[in-house]
Order: sequence, then structure tokens, then C-alpha cells
Amino acid sequence: MSKLPDLWQDGLAAGWKVTDASQGGPDLKLECDVVIVGSGAGGGMVAEQLSSAGLHVVLVEEGGLYSSRHFNLRESEAYPQLYQESANRLTADKGITILQGRTVGGSTTVNWTSCFRTPADTLAWWRSHHGLDAMQDAALQPWFEQAEARLNVGPWQTDPNVNNALLAQGCNKLGIPYSPIRRNVKGCWNLGYCGTGCATNAKQSMLVTTIPAALASGAQLLTRVRVQQLLLSPGRSHAEGIVGQALGPDGIQPSGRRVEVRARQVVLSAGAIGTPAVLLRSHAPDPYRLLGKRTFLHPVVMSGGLFRQRVEGYNGAPQSIFSDHFLHTQPLDGPLGYKLEVPPVHPLIMAATLPGNGPVHQRLLKNLPYWQVSLALMRDGFHPESVGGSVGLRSDGTPVLSYPLGAVEWEAARRALLKMAEIQFAAGARVVLPVHEDAGLATSWRQAQDMIRQLPMQILRTRVVSAHVMGGAMMSADERHGVVDQTGRHWQLDNVTVIDGSVFPTSIGANPQLSVYALALRAADALRRRL
Repeated sequence: MSKLPDLWQDGLAAGWKVTDASQGGPDLKLECDVVIVGSGAGGGMVAEQLSSAGLHVVLVEEGGLYSSRHFNLRESEAYPQLYQESANRLTADKGITILQGRTVGGSTTVNWTSCFRTPADTLAWWRSHHGLDAMQDAALQPWFEQAEARLNVGPWQTDPNVNNALLAQGCNKLGIPYSPIRRNVKGCWNLGYCGTGCATNAKQSMLVTTIPAALASGAQLLTRVRVQQLLLSPGRSHAEGIVGQALGPDGIQPSGRRVEVRARQVVLSAGAIGTPAVLLRSHAPDPYRLLGKRTFLHPVVMSGGLFRQRVEGYNGAPQSIFSDHFLHTQPLDGPLGYKLEVPPVHPLIMAATLPGNGPVHQRLLKNLPYWQVSLALMRDGFHPESVGGSVGLRSDGTPVLSYPLGAVEWEAARRALLKMAEIQFAAGARVVLPVHEDAGLATSWRQAQDMIRQLPMQILRTRVVSAHVMGGAMMSADERHGVVDQTGRHWQLDNVTVIDGSVFPTSIGANPQLSVYALALRAADALRRRL
């Protein structure tokens, strides 16, 4: 892998302006046209658009700069380097594990490349229930097309790996519709370790597309800087820039070095936990007490099927098959629907996810090559009782998400576990294990039904994870019902724009990266015109 070209080495040699704030030195003070907080799907897209228009852009990232020469397919190194809280960020009650990127490129550097447009029924709901008249399918189509062209989004051309193929096989046996997943890759080697960073630069993440383009246009990148707050004007109607702390060599503890960036415009793209946290720490105006509220996760439950043939879910594209059938079997605001996909089955993350302890856990993990794992993404935010969670601050100012799971989520979780078990048995599984602390190995579909119907659906007993954080700074048609307008402009701070998944008023019912890309392009265009 080390012999492959690394575009970052060439770019830095050519003079790209990149500062690793952890390297020490005096306090850092900069001035620019636009400072962007966060370098993920939103920040990366905006940085390219504005810098190519001739604006002086400074991009600020909390994580470090890692590129293809650092990506060696080792989970033990990748999770601490590339993820928030070493891929073990938890909700306040510790009941939901949240996977979020913390590196240049954000979650786009470590995601599994699945690309879906915002579903039409979601957009229709936003228009009818949240007054977002600008969210018209036809009006958004050009932005989706532009994002897809820029990031090479297209159908996966290779046969699915066994992990995905078994989902398709089980669905086919039961007459459940399924489809291939489009992916943002170019020249993919089909290694299967997308979550540890793409060692071949095939994944068209912000790390290898928009951020290099922005730097080539004169943008500046600061890494290992934790943005503390906005510098608000005396009247608290305007932001004069941002102030942050340089992190030490460990990338975690502050070094004491202060970082200040003054700018005409501030763009917050720190994600649906990070962006509300910056605004909360800044004591930004929030007259209707909406900041941090209505944060959604697509809570995920999982089921493992043990097969006689080798599955090797750690090899091959991690996600290439999905089924939306169970998003459409009830009204949008009825019992929660769910999307079926599969995750990659890697040793460390599998060990952290499997239930049980000691010899029981060891026996399960010894069968790693034979496990097929399915997941169900629950569509939250539409049912009247599905109100999501809220982002708050701990005593040290770090963010924490409170996300209580209620009856509607647990009912959907049980329904999803039942259906995944049925599909796995239909595909030929010899045993099925719902990922639940009280579950045992079911050797038949009848036994699985009896067991799953009796399982207590409770936090810390039912394993729940998420890689999709949305909401917390929702857009709205007027300031009484949201934090920002339909182009992400903050209602009370005239030069602050939010461009990331935190503007969604609900979850979207699909992997969100492409939705963030398209809406980021739209918001960047509006911002460029204003500037």
C-alpha cells in the first residue's frame, strides 16, 4: 500500500497551506473571508465552491490529517485516529453507540460509501409539516446531479460479497423487493475496509476530492483545532469569527495554544452533534429554545446469522444491497419503518458488538468467518411520539446527546429483529442470534419467533448503534420553528450559516451523505451569491 501515490504528499510539497496546530508555537491568529468549522460532507463541499469563486477560505478540523499512506486496514489504529471518541461515542444513558468521523474529511473518510437521494416522501413531509416549500423534488434534482457527478456516484458494478448476497437471497426467497446500492467510488479495489480509511484513494470522500481542490485554489486548512465558540459582536447579532484550542500531540487534550480566526462569514459544518455544541457554548441567540432539539439517529438494531459456508463479511464492498420494503408497509407517521442493509463484519467492531462475556463470547467470535450480519435502520422523526433526542453540554463543555428510546422505537426494533431472523433462515442460516444481551442461538425460525417476542426491549440489553446523526439545528420557513432558514442561514446571526446534516427537521430514512452533499451545494451557492 505504501507504494501507491498519495495526493496529499504531492500537494503539501507543492505548497498547500496546511497547519497542524498540535505542533506547537505561539497563539495563531488568522483573517479570511469565510471560516468553515468541520471538513466533512458539508464543510468539504462548501470549501471547494467558495474557494473556487476566489474567496479566502480557512477550514478548521478537530481531527488530524491522515491519508492513504496511513490507512493500513488495522482497526486498532483507525478507530482512535479517525473517529470521535475512538468509535465509542455514546448517548447520555450509554445505550446507543454512535460512529462519527473525526479526521480531515470527517465521516466521509470512514463511511461505507452508500449513496441515496433524499426520499420523495421525506421531502413531501418536510413541505407539508415543516413549511419547507423550497424542498421541491424538481428544484433539488440539479444539486443531486451535481453532487453525484462530482463524487462519481453510480451503481456498484461488481457482484455483492457473500454478506450482502445472503440478504438478497433471503429477501428473494420471501418475495421481499431489494436493490443494489449506489456508491461514491472510482477504481475500487473491493477490499472491504472502507471504515478504516480507503488505502487506495478509490472512495471519493472529501479527503481526496473537494478539500484538495479547495487547497489548490488557495484555501487554508487547520487541523487538530477544537473550536470552542463563535466570537459574537456586542449586539449578539453577528459573528466576528471563531476561537478554538489547539490540541496536543495526542489529538485529545488541549495544548494551551489559542487559535482565533476572524472572518466575514462563519460556516458551521461540524455535524449534528458538533454544530449545536458550538452554538450552545457560544450562548448563541435561541429565543424559541430549539437549538440541539429534534436530533435523530436512525437507531439501528442487528441480527447475526451463522452459516455453514464462509461468509467473510470483512472482504468486499461493505454495503451493496438494501431493501426499503419495510419503509413503505405503513404510513410515514405510523409505526416506524426500517431500511435493511448489512454492515461489514470486522474483528474488533464485531467483538465489541456481540453479546455475552467470557467463553460464550469467545465461541461466538471464533466463528467470525461464518457470520452474516443484517441491520435495520429505523426511520425516526415522523411518528408523533418519535421526537428524537437533544444535544447538551457536559460540565467541561463537551457535547453529549440524550436520546431516550420509547415504545414506538422498541416496537419497531422487535419487528425488525423478527424480520431479519426470518430472512436469514430463508437464506440458509443454521442458527440466528439477535444482537441482544438476553438472546440465545435460535436453530429454527419458529424458535427465533418465540425468543424474540419474549426479549425485553430495553436500553443496554438490546444493542443499538447509529452512524447517522441528523437534526439539532433544523431549518424552517420562519424563525419560530427552526434555527436556520432553508439555505442554512441562522435566523438571529446574520453571517452564520449551518451547512451539514443538523439542518434536517427529521431523519431522512436513508444513509444521509448524498443528502448532505446536495443541500451543501445548494447552500454554498446561495452563500456565494450573498458574498
